[in-house]
Amino acid sequence: MKNMIIMLTAAAFLWSCGKSNVVTVHSPDKNITVTISTNDSGAITYFVQAIGKSVILPSQIGFEFKEHAPLKENFEIKEVRKLRYSQEWEQPWGEDRLVKNEYNEAAITFLEKSPNQRLLRVVFRVFNDGLAFRSEFPKQPNMKGEITILHEHTEFQLAGDHQVWWQPGDWDIYEHLYNTTKLSEINALKYQNHSNLAQTYIPGNAVNTPVTMKTADGLYLSFHEANLSNYAGMTLKVDTKNNLLTSDLVGRADGAKVTRKIPFPTPWRTIQIAKRAGDLIESKMILNLNEPNVVGDVSWFKPTKYTGIWWDMHIGTKSWDMASGRHGATTQYAKEMIDFAAENNIDAVLVEGWNTGWEHWIGFEDREGVFDFITPYPDYDLEKVVAYGKSKNVDLIMHHETSAAPRTYEAQLDTAFSLMKRLGIHAVKTGYVGKIIPKGEYHHGQWMVNHYRKVTETAAKYQIAVNIHEPIKDTGIRRSYPNEITREGLRGQEFNAWASDGGNPPEHLPIVAFTRMLAGPIDYTPGIFNIKLKPYKPDNQVNTTLAHQLALYVVIYSPMQMVPDLPKYYRGHPAIQFIRDVAVDWEKSLVLDGEIGDYVMIARQERNGQRWFVGAITDENERELKLDFSFLPKGADYQAIFYLDGPDAHWNHNPTNYEIREYTVNSSTKHTLKLAAGGGAAISLIKAE
Repeated sequence: MKNMIIMLTAAAFLWSCGKSNVVTVHSPDKNITVTISTNDSGAITYFVQAIGKSVILPSQIGFEFKEHAPLKENFEIKEVRKLRYSQEWEQPWGEDRLVKNEYNEAAITFLEKSPNQRLLRVVFRVFNDGLAFRSEFPKQPNMKGEITILHEHTEFQLAGDHQVWWQPGDWDIYEHLYNTTKLSEINALKYQNHSNLAQTYIPGNAVNTPVTMKTADGLYLSFHEANLSNYAGMTLKVDTKNNLLTSDLVGRADGAKVTRKIPFPTPWRTIQIAKRAGDLIESKMILNLNEPNVVGDVSWFKPTKYTGIWWDMHIGTKSWDMASGRHGATTQYAKEMIDFAAENNIDAVLVEGWNTGWEHWIGFEDREGVFDFITPYPDYDLEKVVAYGKSKNVDLIMHHETSAAPRTYEAQLDTAFSLMKRLGIHAVKTGYVGKIIPKGEYHHGQWMVNHYRKVTETAAKYQIAVNIHEPIKDTGIRRSYPNEITREGLRGQEFNAWASDGGNPPEHLPIVAFTRMLAGPIDYTPGIFNIKLKPYKPDNQVNTTLAHQLALYVVIYSPMQMVPDLPKYYRGHPAIQFIRDVAVDWEKSLVLDGEIGDYVMIARQERNGQRWFVGAITDENERELKLDFSFLPKGADYQAIFYLDGPDAHWNHNPTNYEIREYTVNSSTKHTLKLAAGGGAAISLIKAE
């Protein structure tokens, strides 16, 4: 592993250059330049250029408080510290085993002129693939103790009316479809009920992050945040007339956004910049802006394929509660799922609806104290199921649905996790369906950010990995807490089973790959084989082909990948072989081609092995993609098994038409993939003996 290189340039160097009111920071490759200064009113401004083009026009940074006057103007530069940083570090699991972290930094301390003379430090880091900055409130005599932020005024003044892939700035969920419009056409309030999600709260014309754009010059931009800790999540308010985005923090009932004790930093505000859409996916900037692993050894968690008692509930064959007479989480059914997993190289089984309380969760205001996270229903013998799984070398994944009553969950965390540790269960799927209790708090506000972190930290003490549903957005915290392995945070597969708007359209995941997936791993639950959902859901279906579903195991990254459909639809089906074979942990990942909302093709090499896998998906348009196998090592032949759309495949008319072909390929091979409308291709590459 390469050694860390740090260079520190003293502030006096800048003054000797005679630029006391302007600071410039370049990316290591010199393609991105950030210029920081104060304007005529003394406001802090920054300006970004990339490859000779203006990306962000002069934009301001400032704050409003409950206890103090605004901190927005009348600044002068007091001190500048610069450093250059280069490091390569290893992920315990991830899209790439090795991650390069290289940037140039300027930490600029601004002094507010008399009478207040308050300090604000703004730190800029410029990478080859973008930039990030955060504000830091240092210890100081004229601003101390606890402060309450009412508004953070971080601006992103765009250089044009870009094409934008966005969803509304919801304070509670991210389960909306993405919209594709010009910036000037964004109207988030119009889409408040777009997904039939009555619980959502969208306070204004704001968008969630990551939000991705393409400029008229062909640059790709994505705006997000990194290292969101003890702070409110950020949405971006849109001024459509002036091409302006401004930070709009998720609040609480009293109108406050953040309460902190000085000193403290804000999260990083991030702008990824790419000449190629696929470079956004390959970027590790969000990860690199987080602190190194604080958990220590996490070898007790292994990236996992899992099946479970889950899809049954969404298509209506079984229920979570016992009173319905269709209870899914029975000892017998769990053992059947374990048998299926053992037969198909699937590592674990998730069981939802195992614990008491499911009769009184959705639709009830008094949900606190409802769920008991250690008491099974009478027809489910937890210890017997765990023992049976161990006899088959299949792990159990615990499920904790909180019904958005986090105080109930926090009161039982140690008890619940102690039970898991005693039983040797190392992974839990958590859920937060409904409006947060106490009233006035939101899923994405500071209070819940701290709750999610408390769960992750407590889980780490018990050697438990967490898969969060109805989560706060991913901001790269998995680097610091690698037991925070994956999460939902988008319109998942289950919407195809019951959404009244037709479910997720074919373009959904070709957009998600360049938006939501830039934040981190996604528990999307791919791999539905009964695509028309017959006979269970005659008015719903999955809006892709079968080959598209297989390709998602490569395209949509997660170290936990579900095999969600009912076992009877996999048994005897030749295409199950790809799911048996595909890896879930990677040595290297390469985006071979892609355009946002249209298509994407990704190749990944398994960690600790020589196999490669390729996944390609398209939107509602059929297309041909040129596949160049030059990523393979030279001088080696590979057996390539192609799982393809059949000649008559179509996401709606004939989604299960597929074919399997085998070829021998090497690094010189080129191939044309023919993807049907809403289709895909999945390829496994095994080195020839």
